[in-house]
Amino acid sequence: MDAVSRIERTLTAALDMAGGPGGPPLLAAAMRHAVFPRGARIRPRLCLAVAAACGDDDPAAANGAAAAIELLHCASLVHDDLPCFDNADTRRGRPSVHRAYGEPLAVLAGDALIVLAFQTIAIGAVASPLRLPALMHTLGRAVGAPHGIAAGQAWECEPTADLSEYQRAKTGALFAAATVAGAAAAGSDPEPWRTLGEQLGEAYQVADDIADVFSNNTDLGKPVGQDRALGRPNAALKLGIEGAMKHLEALAKAAADSIPSCPGQAALRALTMSEARRLLPRDLSQRAA
Repeated sequence: MDAVSRIERTLTAALDMAGGPGGPPLLAAAMRHAVFPRGARIRPRLCLAVAAACGDDDPAAANGAAAAIELLHCASLVHDDLPCFDNADTRRGRPSVHRAYGEPLAVLAGDALIVLAFQTIAIGAVASPLRLPALMHTLGRAVGAPHGIAAGQAWECEPTADLSEYQRAKTGALFAAATVAGAAAAGSDPEPWRTLGEQLGEAYQVADDIADVFSNNTDLGKPVGQDRALGRPNAALKLGIEGAMKHLEALAKAAADSIPSCPGQAALRALTMSEARRLLPRDLSQRAA
C-alpha cells in the first residue's frame, strides 16, 4: 500500500473512533472538516519515508505515528485560524473550522484532535510497546513548551521574536517530530534524524513566508498578507525575495546533507530538494528549478 493510502486509512479510522456513537455530532463533524479533504500531507509522508528508510518493521506503529503528526498539524491550523490569532476565513480553499462551525466548536475540535493524536499513536504501537515511550515523548515535545508548536504560536504574542527560534518552534517542531517518530516507530535510534526535520521544517516555513507575500488567496487556499498585517516575523519581508529564496535553498541543502546513512538516503535527498521547490509559488518555483 502506498504512503498516502496508509495515511488516509489511519486518519479515517481515528476520526471514526472519535465520532463514535453517543458523542456530539457537531464536534465530530468539525474535526472531520479540519482533517478532510486532505492537504499535501507532507509531514506524515516524511514520517513514513523515514520509517521505510529504517526498515519499517512495524507498519502499524509507523502509520500511527504519521497519522498522529498530521492530527497535530490539523489541530494547529484550526487554532491558528481563530479570530484571536489570524482570523482567517478560509483554509485549503474552503471555510475555516470556526467559520463553518463557530468559534467554540473550533476550539474544542482543535483540542480533541490533539488528544486523538496521542490515542492514535498508542493504538498503532500496540505490537511494539517498548517503542511507545519514545513516540509519546516525541509528540509531547512537538506540541508543547518550550519549543513545540504551542510555543511557536506564543512567540507571536511576544513584543519581539527571533526569526529562527520562531520558525523552529512554529513549523520545525512537527517536521522534527515526523523524522524522529518515523525512526522510533521502526525501532531505530531516532536522534540522528532530528536535524533533517528541523532543517526541513525551517525551509518549509521560509517557503510559507514567501507565499504569504508573493502568492494569492486562490493558489494558497488561505488568506495571504497576514504576516505584514499582523506584524509577525517573515523571512521574505526581512530578507527580500532573492534573499529568502537563497535562504530556503541553503536550508533544503542542509536538510538533505543531514540525512543519516541508510538504504533510502538518495531517495530522501531527492525528495527533500524537490519538496522545497514545490512549496514555492508557481512562478518562483520555476525560477528556483
